[in-house]
Amino acid sequence: MKIKKTLVILDLESTGIWIEKDKIIEIALIKYTPEGAKETFHTRVNPGIPIPKIVTDLTGIAAKDVKDAPVFREIANKVFEFIGKADLGGFNVERFDLQLLKREFQEVGIRFEWDDCKVYDAQKVFHLNEKRDLSAAYQFYCGGGRDDLPVLEQFEYESLLNFHDEERKFCWWNGKLFPMFGKYARKTPLDEIVKSDPGYLHWVLAKDFSDNVKSVVQAALIGNLPAPKS
Repeated sequence: MKIKKTLVILDLESTGIWIEKDKIIEIALIKYTPEGAKETFHTRVNPGIPIPKIVTDLTGIAAKDVKDAPVFREIANKVFEFIGKADLGGFNVERFDLQLLKREFQEVGIRFEWDDCKVYDAQKVFHLNEKRDLSAAYQFYCGGGRDDLPVLEQFEYESLLNFHDEERKFCWWNGKLFPMFGKYARKTPLDEIVKSDPGYLHWVLAKDFSDNVKSVVQAALIGNLPAPKS
């Protein structure tokens, strides 16, 4: 691939896939210039929150591996300067990596935008040229066959989001239960809504939500919040 503008390939590991809440635990960046120069930036990051076991199983990164690593605030300027105005590339970067990185930057007061950059997302290329199932992906990238698939299938990727109910209207994150709908979706835990805006919860009870949603809300209003899943 011949480039006319500096290109940065990025890959992030995080505590989960909830862009609004999860935190980066590892950053890897590779910069290529049109002249052929190559520069790398890599660091583990202390997220300041627990790393779920399933994430450790997937990434090999445990709490002990990041306990002495810098927090994002301490490296934010270096990461921002390393990326600069470069074009960006990676796998699923538009939907996840760039969105998570943007939020992390926002939390430390740095505006990170890529509107004027080209984004080369390998996931899009893959989806255009190959079947979109696990078997095809493993065959394409690893040369694996069907006998290898149980190794990957043992991980329930969707379980990175720890839903409380079958309707997926409530989700656990870091010991707190969050609604996945309405104006507080993914933003404010249910116990805080009970204290700050109980009127909103009474509005939910009066609307056409399912009995499941109403039972959770009704219990919360009288102080019976569900316990986190073990």
